[in-house]
Amino acid sequence: MSTATATTATRNAARVVDAVKVHGVGDTAVRALDGVSVAFPAGRFTAIMGPSGSGKSTLMHCAAGLDTLTSGTAYIGDTELRTLDERRLTLLRRDRVGFVFQAYNLVPTLTVEENIRLPLDLAGERGESEWIDALVDVVGLRDRLHHRPSELSGGQQQRVAVARAFAGRPDVVFADEPTGNLDSRAGGEVLGLLARTVRRTGRTVVMVTHDPVAAAHADEVVFLADGRLVDRMESPTADRVLDRMKAFEVPS
Repeated sequence: MSTATATTATRNAARVVDAVKVHGVGDTAVRALDGVSVAFPAGRFTAIMGPSGSGKSTLMHCAAGLDTLTSGTAYIGDTELRTLDERRLTLLRRDRVGFVFQAYNLVPTLTVEENIRLPLDLAGERGESEWIDALVDVVGLRDRLHHRPSELSGGQQQRVAVARAFAGRPDVVFADEPTGNLDSRAGGEVLGLLARTVRRTGRTVVMVTHDPVAAAHADEVVFLADGRLVDRMESPTADRVLDRMKAFEVPS
């Protein structure tokens, strides 16, 4: 293994240490995260799974700087998020983090190409044309660049959202149930796209999902239950993930 490869293998794109998140106060307080420590390695596709209420979306939001921890620390690369004021945190999310949500969140008046380039335009950057061209080819939208979102299928719109998330070469892309609004075929295409983008570009994806089939596209799955990290699974398959999820089910 080369030095560069070894460095990539051990570097973390994002991580949380002793993460605690409490919603509410007093008798109504809910401990959404209860001392979670987990790292998301650079150049890898990691899925976060767990039953409803396990804290998986809260973990993603805190790791991405969209929400703050009650205690513990969150990092993007080596940057500790709680040391940043709101302006610097906004800049970090803009420049170093990408997002793909269940709702595609495209700007309806912009073309596909303009939506993809939106993060660069907001940052006042031209970006690298070769990188954008490569993304367009990876997501398979070369013949749709001048279309508007209303002229695309749901799967195509989510592919635009994926390309937009990677446009600024972020350290990590967080995807929150990215196939939740798609049928199984379109969802499979988007998941395959996320996996290919990680492997072809060396970027990092952290995805929250409830779907074992979706999780099987990842390099690794981390499992949460009751706000705690309870397991990790390398090279997941849908059957293995489903079996692990069944262990969380409470008999009626």
